[in-house]
Amino acid sequence: MMKFKITLLASFFCCLSVFANELPDLGDASQLIISAKEEQAIAKAILKEVAVSPEIVQDIEVIDYLKNLGDRLVAYSPNKRQQFNFFVVNESSINAFAMLGGVIGVHTGLILASNSESEVASVLGHEIAHVTQRHLPRMIAQQKNDSIKTVLGIALALLVARANPQLSAGTMTAASAMGVQKQLDYTREHEKEADRVGFQILTDAGFDGRSMVSFFNTLQRGSRFSEGAAPSFLRTHPITTDRISDISNRVKESRYRQIPDNPDFIFIKSKLRATNGTPQSAVDTFEGSIKDKRYMNEAAERYGLAIAYMRKSDFVRARQEVEWLKMNSKKNALIETLACKLEVSTNQPTQALNHYLKALNIYPNYRALIYGLAEHYLMANEPEKSVRLINEKLNTYPEDSYFYELLSKAYAKEGKELLQYQAQSEAYYRKFNLPRAIEQMDFAAKSKDGNFYQKSIVESRLKQLKFESSFEDIKDKK
Repeated sequence: MMKFKITLLASFFCCLSVFANELPDLGDASQLIISAKEEQAIAKAILKEVAVSPEIVQDIEVIDYLKNLGDRLVAYSPNKRQQFNFFVVNESSINAFAMLGGVIGVHTGLILASNSESEVASVLGHEIAHVTQRHLPRMIAQQKNDSIKTVLGIALALLVARANPQLSAGTMTAASAMGVQKQLDYTREHEKEADRVGFQILTDAGFDGRSMVSFFNTLQRGSRFSEGAAPSFLRTHPITTDRISDISNRVKESRYRQIPDNPDFIFIKSKLRATNGTPQSAVDTFEGSIKDKRYMNEAAERYGLAIAYMRKSDFVRARQEVEWLKMNSKKNALIETLACKLEVSTNQPTQALNHYLKALNIYPNYRALIYGLAEHYLMANEPEKSVRLINEKLNTYPEDSYFYELLSKAYAKEGKELLQYQAQSEAYYRKFNLPRAIEQMDFAAKSKDGNFYQKSIVESRLKQLKFESSFEDIKDKK
């Protein structure tokens, strides 16, 4: 976790240093210190680290769950042009944070501490509001009378504090020396504005507005002792009685709606629990809760137990749980994906193939199933089927880097060198690694195979990538 934060902060600081050379006149309080375009450059630097960091959850089902939840909320945000990216940090503390450029991180601890999907949505809505209302740039711009170094120090400290209050201690000390520690937390006005806008986003998107109050109350009950014992979210987003009262009043004024929970929420929680700690400890936890009937949803609990058994390579018991789920639970893409993976793990390729095809017929755009079937074709030495599947799904997911990695592997099996390097280049590009993207596209251009049409596409794309790289180099030198 520490390595990811330090690397991320270094990238962020480098971006801000470049922009410092083009800052507006700070005497004009109406001008923001960072433009929307510059924020997007910072977002790219952050996402580059997110793409490769081992501390970030890379499970596609967890990623897509949070993305779909976030996108549902963003559709009702006041700024439709703002781009957002969501990711999950494998961290047990209860926290979420918004960064410049619409990048929002959520700790696994926050998801696990939530009692409903609406509670997670209430936090996401709050963070989305911080972005749409441009609170970070506004706070940085308030330092209009300070030096550039002071402003950059504030920006860096703000980012650290959003991501991890403990890590931010040293940065806070440095900021204090510059007389700006009071700027490190969101101002009370910003918090109230994020509450107001976030609540509107939450309810407009069809979630339960009461969840914002219930989750904040849960956080407060868990932090009635010392400041050091408070959840991270409370230390970076201090909750006052006035704030809770204000949200409660908004709930009373809104029309009551009984909102059923998304079943995927409780299954994702079980998956996060099942993949945490050692396989045996996960098995013990789920076996104990099922035996004592300590669960909100038995199907989700058995789903978690099946994952724990698979982690332990106890495929016999895992199959028993999957069979129970098939008999006693409604059809669910998460369960279908798990069943397919079990067939693969127990070396039953025919059953796995049939299961993948049937499941994809029901859930045609479910990425975990697409990944699984494409990988299955590669293992079965049928790369042409993998290529056909991925090319079909790229229309839906044009920015998916793993699709291009799978394509590259498939083309390599077919001995198509140009297409192999071209696909790998596009994979790197979508991971914001421009140097490696250029390197691979250059290999594609120099390959001995490929027809005239393919070579023309590669050469044109290589020029485009090099131009983008030269443009970034010019910005770096300013």
